[in-house]
Amino acid sequence: MYSDPNILQQLFGFSAFREGQKEAVDSLLSGHSTLAIFATGSGKSLCYQFVATQLPHLTLVVSPLLALMKDQLAFLHSKGIAAASIDSTLTPEQNKQVMNDVRSGRCKILMVSVERFKNERFRQFIESVQVSMLVIDEAHCISEWGHNFRPDYLKLPAYQKELNIPLVLLLTATATKKVKEDMSARFNIAPANIIQTGFYRPNLNLYVRPVLEPNKNQALLEEIQKQQGAGIVYVTLQNSAEEVAQLLQQKGVAAKAYHAGLDSDVRQNIQQDFMSNKLQVVVATIAFGMGIDKSDIRFVIHYDLPKSIENYSQEIGRGGRDSEAANCTVLANLDGIVTIENFVYGDTPDKSAIERVISDIKSQAPTKQATANQNDSLVNSENSHYQWETQINSLSSTSNIRQLPLKTLLVQLELANVIRPLYAYFAEYKFRFISDKAAILSLFSEERARFLDAVFTHSNMKKVWGIVDFDSIYQHYGAERSRVVAALEYLHEHNHIELASRLITDVYRVNSELLQDGDLANKLAYYFAENERKEIERIAALVSFFEYDTCLSHNLSAYFDDTQAPQACGHCSVCKGDVATLSYSSPIPTPDSEKVLEAMTALKAHLNGKFDGPITPSIFCRFLTGMTMPLFSRLKIRQVKGFGSMEHCRYADVLNEVNALLSH
Repeated sequence: MYSDPNILQQLFGFSAFREGQKEAVDSLLSGHSTLAIFATGSGKSLCYQFVATQLPHLTLVVSPLLALMKDQLAFLHSKGIAAASIDSTLTPEQNKQVMNDVRSGRCKILMVSVERFKNERFRQFIESVQVSMLVIDEAHCISEWGHNFRPDYLKLPAYQKELNIPLVLLLTATATKKVKEDMSARFNIAPANIIQTGFYRPNLNLYVRPVLEPNKNQALLEEIQKQQGAGIVYVTLQNSAEEVAQLLQQKGVAAKAYHAGLDSDVRQNIQQDFMSNKLQVVVATIAFGMGIDKSDIRFVIHYDLPKSIENYSQEIGRGGRDSEAANCTVLANLDGIVTIENFVYGDTPDKSAIERVISDIKSQAPTKQATANQNDSLVNSENSHYQWETQINSLSSTSNIRQLPLKTLLVQLELANVIRPLYAYFAEYKFRFISDKAAILSLFSEERARFLDAVFTHSNMKKVWGIVDFDSIYQHYGAERSRVVAALEYLHEHNHIELASRLITDVYRVNSELLQDGDLANKLAYYFAENERKEIERIAALVSFFEYDTCLSHNLSAYFDDTQAPQACGHCSVCKGDVATLSYSSPIPTPDSEKVLEAMTALKAHLNGKFDGPITPSIFCRFLTGMTMPLFSRLKIRQVKGFGSMEHCRYADVLNEVNALLSH
């Protein structure tokens, strides 16, 4: 038996494993990659924490949120288990210390974000150590059928192979049947090694309270007055968080707003005050909660509709983790549907924007190939591949595609074999001397000293810092970039220099033959249109769920492929006889033709001479509905008259109006 309860008691102070934990631990320690789907708050993390202490080498944990990492690290440190993270908050000295601890075997668990794999320095480091297990937290992010799909997660199966990691553990609380199949297929996890505990949590009371918008603040106050203890109120927009928190403060409730627009130290303080019960209520966007391990949250109120059933399930899952009752109430009407739908439309790139990305890839083809024949084909019989380099920030800006959909687009190009990631590097490395230059050179053999001297000489020294010129070093000394980086890392580790790097650049191998597919932009545009359709369906499913006339707890469990939940829980609003019917507080406004035309004219005038691409219907629509996109940020579009003037209208209605005006 691998899951020894004595070790559990000694290391973690727990007398017994919870449901599913023992099975997951035994599966992993008998050498099988495993998928563990446990309800929120059921102790998923303990599975990898226990196993990591029994494995010979490092356990590498990929987690999507810094707050989540920090909480888990605090828990591990409290148990005397050596664990660390490499993240953006570390100083160079702390970073170096973590790497030394991992290399020496002192550190058993290392936590990183998936984006860290793009970091050239991290890749070099992790390739140099042995890894026993890869753990992917919030693993539903890997599935395009999941609600939180993150394109970088699709690359994790390839990283596992490249690093020869024998064992994988996928952890999630929210996986539909389709997502479960998708995740396990990507990592070749056998059905026997999928461990799913019951989704139903008997201590969560699910209520849907239909409330029209003018009455919502009163309903919120009534709900909070009914509750004992601490709670979270979820809203969709940052300014709603501020307004609702202010309302609660005026009514004597100890409440604060929490959202991504606040400084990280402010967010940290709010989180700490909530954990220590100085705050009763946090009014939050979905930025809050994933890293919150507060067991005694007594209520979760959705002031606005959640984005999907998956989001709803994750957010209510933060209540009642101590197994005591928690009330989960949705103040529901259909008004918020417009906002949620508009978010979806805002992420769909135009076909012309997709074409700009394809043009950027073509623009870096070698000239000889580009002029090989007259029909602009980049295909050359000798060599149909070349390298394309890009920085996500500048590509987002030039293509006018937001970063998340742009990353998704690049992953789709990878899956179509048009591009293949080779590596990422920092466009800029800079260093400053800690030890004297001559003293450093004296430590090495003649050839190595000559090489280091070439590195130092061919770096552009500006006062204290020198920027490394890789091309010049190669021309004058013939040293490859990888050797220069390895040497700088060595000197940094041994405290001879301080090393800094920035401007991450992704390098891809391009199959120019596939890039010439005249239908490529259409196929990609279709993919995004299908995604848009799926997301809109997801919103419709959410509304249907809140209007069910059978047990909410049973229906929620069934959505996540749990057939064991009771047919009637007895403690949701439906079981108590309250079937919800949702309505609009007032009719959705229809776009005013005159105002739409006025705003479109103002936008055209502002963009004249500043933007050379077509001003597509969707650019007009995003302007009118007040959405952000790179073009708008770059050219200060928010200041143009008419921005957001139709934000309460349905996107589809605005699009119809824009198309009608453009066709005149």
